[in-house]
Amino acid sequence: MPTYPDAPRLDLVEDLHGRLVADPYRWLEKSDDERTVEWSAAQSALFAAESDEWTTVDHFRARVGELLSAGGISPPYFRDDRCFFMRRTGDQQFAVLWTIDPDGTERILLDPMAIDPSGLTTLDSWQPSKEGHLLAYQLSEGGTEESIVRVMDVVTGEVVDGPIDRARYSPIAWLPGGESYYYVRRLDPALLPEDEQQFHRRVWLHRVGTDPDTDVMVFGDGLVATNYYGASVSRDGRWLQISSSEGTEPRNDLWIADLTTSSPEAPLLVEVQIDVDAQTSLHFGRDGRAYISTDRDAPRGRIAVADPTTPTIEHWVDLIPEDPDAVVEDYAILDGDDLERPLLAVSWTRHTVGDLTLHDLATGEFVGRIPLPGVGTLGGLVERPDGGPMIWFVYTDYTTLPNVYSYDARTGEVALYASPPGTVEVPRVHSRQVTYTSADGTEVRMFVLSPTEIPDRPRPTILYGYGGFGISMQPGYSATMLAWVEAGGVYAVAGIRGGGEEGEDWHRDGMLGNKQNVFDDFHAAAQWLTDEGWTSREHLAVSGGSNGGLLVGAALTQRPDLYGTVVCMAPLLDMVRYVTSQLGPTWTVEYGDPAVPEELDWLLSYSPYHHVMEGVDYPATLFMVFDNDTRTDPMHGRKLCAALQHASSGTRPILIRAASDVGHGARSVSKSVEESAEMLAFTARWTGLRLS
Repeated sequence: MPTYPDAPRLDLVEDLHGRLVADPYRWLEKSDDERTVEWSAAQSALFAAESDEWTTVDHFRARVGELLSAGGISPPYFRDDRCFFMRRTGDQQFAVLWTIDPDGTERILLDPMAIDPSGLTTLDSWQPSKEGHLLAYQLSEGGTEESIVRVMDVVTGEVVDGPIDRARYSPIAWLPGGESYYYVRRLDPALLPEDEQQFHRRVWLHRVGTDPDTDVMVFGDGLVATNYYGASVSRDGRWLQISSSEGTEPRNDLWIADLTTSSPEAPLLVEVQIDVDAQTSLHFGRDGRAYISTDRDAPRGRIAVADPTTPTIEHWVDLIPEDPDAVVEDYAILDGDDLERPLLAVSWTRHTVGDLTLHDLATGEFVGRIPLPGVGTLGGLVERPDGGPMIWFVYTDYTTLPNVYSYDARTGEVALYASPPGTVEVPRVHSRQVTYTSADGTEVRMFVLSPTEIPDRPRPTILYGYGGFGISMQPGYSATMLAWVEAGGVYAVAGIRGGGEEGEDWHRDGMLGNKQNVFDDFHAAAQWLTDEGWTSREHLAVSGGSNGGLLVGAALTQRPDLYGTVVCMAPLLDMVRYVTSQLGPTWTVEYGDPAVPEELDWLLSYSPYHHVMEGVDYPATLFMVFDNDTRTDPMHGRKLCAALQHASSGTRPILIRAASDVGHGARSVSKSVEESAEMLAFTARWTGLRLS
């Protein structure tokens, strides 16, 4: 049995609404506690000793790097006679933002490595002005995602506005002319209690070149502290749209204002929907109609139209009704003098597989299907803001790099528009979508990637899932997956409840009091892979990050007999105290609030930290946490790691890998490659994968 660093167990039991809840490792919540510092250093030494025994890490580091060496490309984004796009070559750590000038010259606008050669600064988002002469962009450092807004003159490259801080997750909604924009910024933290400084967002109007402290507050005062806000302005500058949602809840309130009859500083907001359990957004078409994308009375989504002067539901007319077998993902308008009639392209997912249909814009009548390069996933759609007969989209699948395609409604032709700048030799793998049955009889779909068409023996297998926030697991190119299958393993991706694979009902069947459905779906996926001969318990690993880290944490504590290896990345694991740090309070709408007795019971029923049992032979487990993670606090990984190390009766290791200067999301390619290599090498070691 491994010898683990000393981790004192507190005799701490709290009475929460009459429930006695133990928390022996509360001290590990504080990263700067002397005991935590010593424990973390000892865990790092333990991880280093274990990783010295891995025989495949160099192979996976090299192969994952090779499979990423083609780089990447984005669709084009047009503003008048200028185009913007992202491109990464194989030797670059981050994608670079380019512009194509009116004369056809390509120029770099933003290169994160030129800004910060250390590789710790990321470009979080960017938004050109409506005319394309200015560019608002947001940078953050060290993985914190604490975005700083600046504005650049696109022609000269000069920074003409900013920095503006406290703009994390902020949209930028330009007004015509580029003199001002709406954005979202948190209140000054000096005005707030320490535990509320990540909240209290407001929508502001900022005039370029002025002090942001003089910005006009437009919206949000007096509303719920954990609200997120969206803001957009129509292409012609007439319509302002503001959306509000409490945390990450799958519903929003929505308002619009006519800026021709009220001032930008004091827009007269008209309610579109308030206190409605649905998500709705508007797009203001060039034909004067408002196009409404909504799951109101349609959990798989529908598209309606209305006059924007009468935007409420009683005036909506369905254009694209709900499809019982597909989920609406996106749409784009094709028009212009060269077309007999304006058209609407609609992107769908049918059981997570992309589909692209064409309709009459006026009536919604089905015209036909736009052919796709394969059976995979669509990204986009992108239209020209000033109109035209073409759209652009990204296509990818498990063995195809993301490429950009164009569709020309004049000819009906789909053409390759842009590819990643490099090439890569992709291994041959077999991919299939299967259906299995969960504990309550629900049918769930899963993709299985393997070296052979049918099972030839129980192979080392990684089962991946997410199951939350309506996020779908769709087919897409993955260097990590391909490197594993090429080495002889099987990789499975389960589209479990809690995601958006089958629409909003599928999401809600895996949230709040229904969360156990997510774990049951995952257990059933593992059982199916075992029963069908793809793998066995000792060969089966599960992997997940963020909400997926919660998933695999629950998997290992609920069914330690079913899994041999676990990789748990940036997880939530103490579901009683997840609200005490970072953005936790914004997720009570997804998980439940431990301050509410009934919801505390939901959380306690599966919280991995509270379901560790002594004397159990737990799977080999690797926690991967990130010191600058401002979404899921690293304390979750530390606490469950200590609990498992204390409780496990087996000889397989329980390890934690903590990375500095990295957060929850974007990071350099080299850091991503290293994380993937270590995850795969650990999994190979404990599932028995040997390179041929």
